[in-house]
Amino acid sequence: MRIVYVVNSLASKGGAERMIIEKMNFLTLNYGYEVYTICCYQNTNEPNAYPLSDKVTQIFLEIPFYSQYKYHYPYRLVVKRRLDKMLKNRLASEVQKLNPDILVGTSYFGADVVSSVDCRAKKVIEAHEPRRFTLADEGLGRSLPVKAYMLYYRKIYFQTVEEKADVVVTLTEGDALSWRKAKCVKIIPNFSSMKASRLSDLNAKRVIAVGRLEWVKGFDRLISAWEFVIKKHPDWRLDIFGEGTLKDGLLKQIKELKLQDSITIHPFTSDIHEEYAKSSILVCSSHFEGFSLVVLEAMRIGVPCVAFDCPYGPRTIIQNNKNGFYVPDDNYRVLADRINFLIKNTGRRREFSESAVLRAEQFNIDVVMEKWKELFESIVKE
Repeated sequence: MRIVYVVNSLASKGGAERMIIEKMNFLTLNYGYEVYTICCYQNTNEPNAYPLSDKVTQIFLEIPFYSQYKYHYPYRLVVKRRLDKMLKNRLASEVQKLNPDILVGTSYFGADVVSSVDCRAKKVIEAHEPRRFTLADEGLGRSLPVKAYMLYYRKIYFQTVEEKADVVVTLTEGDALSWRKAKCVKIIPNFSSMKASRLSDLNAKRVIAVGRLEWVKGFDRLISAWEFVIKKHPDWRLDIFGEGTLKDGLLKQIKELKLQDSITIHPFTSDIHEEYAKSSILVCSSHFEGFSLVVLEAMRIGVPCVAFDCPYGPRTIIQNNKNGFYVPDDNYRVLADRINFLIKNTGRRREFSESAVLRAEQFNIDVVMEKWKELFESIVKE
């Protein structure tokens, strides 16, 4: 079977990029599929963020996407249309050469273009984030005409996918409902292939949070909640691992709340599994999550999790009051209360830890990739 993945770039560090690379590696190494990836915006001199098997053929279209940002609106929209046309033509040409059985795209990039390519391949679109948030920030802060255009563009974008894609694959049941107009919707969660060299002993007086320092991860909400935690447990600390544009703002918030002695922001680390193992609780404060690999990875290490019940990921993984807690979204006080509960109740923390490890096994790479194999082979057979 020949499968082609279409992505914007594999050079960025992110959960979606890591998942796509690991899927491609697994499909070619374990099932013997012929796998290609067409990178539309990535340049040949940009290294991939994660290791890609040499059995996966990587093709670069090198569309100069970022050149549009040299111009102001509304002319930027003219340049964008030219780049979109270039993308369609180059992508169609490569797909015709490869003649795949399956063409895979992602909901956040070019899903309309992938779904519209004229070829015999079955079109599969992976939804890596909730549909309601996909492309939702396009045109924000711009003039009313630009906003109106972007709203129209987004509407047509999703209509095209729903009409032309053979299958839309979501990560959660909640997001699947928002794609109900698509021809076919399947639910296949993400997986964790992270090797757990050791489990947390839960003795460290440390809470951990991991993710990009951007609005979506809601670290400002976590810092606000931590103010209520540290009053009751001054000997505990919060370590945040991540990088992003909001770092200075978060550091300012920490200073204003006088939490410098109990909160530290660290850069990303390749040994995050070790940091999980040195922690006793993980907190996910995101505004939304496609799935939340961070929660799953922490649970593999036996770290109980507390999360806002945001759309839609944490609820999919955490079994409430069994291996963690999900609390009403944006309720800082309840988030702090559940953190305090786990800090105070060592016995429950250990019960949650044992249950978390068992729960994480249901999302092992072998289990999840078998679902992808079944999907691919069934739609090709059709």
